[in-house]
Amino acid sequence: MQTSLSTIAVTALLMLAGGEAFAQQKQIFALVPKSMNNPFYDQARDGCKAAEADSKGAFECMYVGPSEHGGGDEQVQIVQDLIARKVDGIAVAPANAAAMAVALQAAKNAGIPVLTWDSDVLPEDKALRLAYIGTNNYEIGVAVARIVKTVKPDGGTLCIQSGGAAAANHNDRMKGIRDTLAGKVSAQPPGDRLTGQGGWKEIDGCPLYTNDDFPLSVQQFQDVMARHPALDAFTPTAGFAESLPDANRAAVAPYKDRIARNEFALVVVDTLPIQIEQMKEGLSLGQVGQRPFEMGYKTMYALKTIKDGKAPPADPTYTSLDVCTPANVDTCISK
Repeated sequence: MQTSLSTIAVTALLMLAGGEAFAQQKQIFALVPKSMNNPFYDQARDGCKAAEADSKGAFECMYVGPSEHGGGDEQVQIVQDLIARKVDGIAVAPANAAAMAVALQAAKNAGIPVLTWDSDVLPEDKALRLAYIGTNNYEIGVAVARIVKTVKPDGGTLCIQSGGAAAANHNDRMKGIRDTLAGKVSAQPPGDRLTGQGGWKEIDGCPLYTNDDFPLSVQQFQDVMARHPALDAFTPTAGFAESLPDANRAAVAPYKDRIARNEFALVVVDTLPIQIEQMKEGLSLGQVGQRPFEMGYKTMYALKTIKDGKAPPADPTYTSLDVCTPANVDTCISK
């Protein structure tokens, strides 16, 4: 595996932070997102830093991750660097669940407690971390599908847009969407492809995988709609295109009338302010949101509890969902 420039920079940052912090005997807990160029993870960082402030010096939140999503290799290297620095605890959102298992085994061998958040490891690797704190990703897919069914009760054609093919959280969301629309539970993530179950059929070429490349997500939407202008539903499993508001507005604008007439169920995961603003403009019929701030906050205090010799949190510990539609858009976000 080649070491990227950003990985080298992260390693240097860890060395600098480690040299000062460890000298002060302050506990260092690392929050590792899939990428640092995603506004969703900015909120988790803010929660992490808020926990640090509330601890009054008991621990430090070290927020560190890949500059971009990629395939997960850089994130694995960052976790391995954190292990080498002997941080006191790690909370990671695995971009590649299978690849992350190697690093988490090393952390376990080193006696470093690990939590996962936002995205979990594969079922067979759950013993490598103490708990998962975050969204019930299957239920977020269920909530998306319920909005779709409300808009299009007779079914139709569908395209799911996902993140990375190896991301466990996105695969769980896809399973929730597929199972709910089909009316039948499939064996394992990402669920059984819809070929007519429940009146729904996924079009050829879908699902789409963005790897959190926001410009690509916009282009994928435009390409799909150019080929299938009468598509009944489009369900991104995160706010990929909506993270580029101007580009997304331009891409969705030609279909605003179909959205307004409930002919096109565009339902998106996440409820960041820039996303809710776009829904108010008529650019989606639903947003199902997570609580990234809560994830960042809770993982820090859970690691502190573990380091204090107390029991880890319940596994899993689920954070809540916010289900927004045009009918409740002014009140749907819980504080």
